[in-house]
Amino acid sequence: MGSLLRPAPRTGPSAHHGGLFRLGQCVPFAIAVLVVVIELTPAHFLYTGPLLTATPALAAVTMGPRGTLAAVAVAVAVGVTTATYNDAWGTQQVYTNFLALFLVSLAGYTASSAVQTRRQSELDQVRRIAEAAQEVILRPAPARLGTLRAAGMYLAAEEGAQIGGDLYEVLETRYGVRMIVGDVRGKGLPAVRAAAAVLGAFREAAQYEEDLVEVMNHCTAALHRETAVPGAFDQVALLEGFVTALVAQVPDGSHVVEVLNRGHPSPLVLRRGAVHALVPAETLPPLWLEDFAAGLPSAAERHPFAPGDRLLLYTDGVIEARDRDDAFFPLPEAMEEAARKETAAGPCSGAPRDFLEHLHTALLGHTGGHLTDDAAMLLIERADEEQA
Repeated sequence: MGSLLRPAPRTGPSAHHGGLFRLGQCVPFAIAVLVVVIELTPAHFLYTGPLLTATPALAAVTMGPRGTLAAVAVAVAVGVTTATYNDAWGTQQVYTNFLALFLVSLAGYTASSAVQTRRQSELDQVRRIAEAAQEVILRPAPARLGTLRAAGMYLAAEEGAQIGGDLYEVLETRYGVRMIVGDVRGKGLPAVRAAAAVLGAFREAAQYEEDLVEVMNHCTAALHRETAVPGAFDQVALLEGFVTALVAQVPDGSHVVEVLNRGHPSPLVLRRGAVHALVPAETLPPLWLEDFAAGLPSAAERHPFAPGDRLLLYTDGVIEARDRDDAFFPLPEAMEEAARKETAAGPCSGAPRDFLEHLHTALLGHTGGHLTDDAAMLLIERADEEQA
């Protein structure tokens, strides 16, 4: 889950190894400079052929095919310059040096290309698996659910298929349309496991539990089972796995939405071009932090949800996205602007998916095309009476 704090500078072993790797990339070019110094000074009696030949070999280890070619070009330029300066053309030593340089360069480039191809193949396979897993965890939102229309969007902070702790789901049940949005604190496989546990519990309980509070309780129980630590819980372990979650329901035949919010950003309702936040009357703790609350709610809160209204559920990766001036993304204003664009475009431009695309474009424009945290959005629209 995103944080209001700035990320700390990288320190420790990973940063140390990264510095050593970057230093290793400089070694081939440092050798080339050393050869130039030796050959263009009185120290040119030293034999530099092996040093110059090692340049492409070292580059192949640390810099990939393009870096290897760059090192080869530098080595050839140095070899030609020093041979000309020392008037060594025509000697067996010069031709032997260039032959060795050619053979080592060819071997280094071939090996570096093969390694890069294998790594790219492995990365492509991982991305395909990640995409398949993401589709299982975050299923596409149905476009139509009775009198409601829906659309969902998951925005990865990094390019390629990413799976994180953001979650959402919308289901049509016998009690009406039910939905959930949540955000797991943390990243990686533990966050994925927690998200999958909460979603699995919601998908099951939403179908047979009449009370929305009980649906949330099932999600909490699933999270406890999934993230159980042998023995007593310590404070650190407890704070590492909590999930902010919001469960909502639009009952059949009513113009209300019922909301149960456990520490999640308040949903927004767009009504007649203006945005209203459904702020909970009581602040409740996220899932897994129930022990820090004096009591939990016995019923969900009810809010008006009339024909033509749009309900946006989202994770904090949206509202905590920052621009160059460190300002947060103004989501309510972006929703109102998207509504104005739809009105100007005409009556046929009001699909929920298009609305989310407007928000997506505005979000990327605000951040300069780079998100620092994964984000998810789920939009529910109550169709006008004549569209129902």
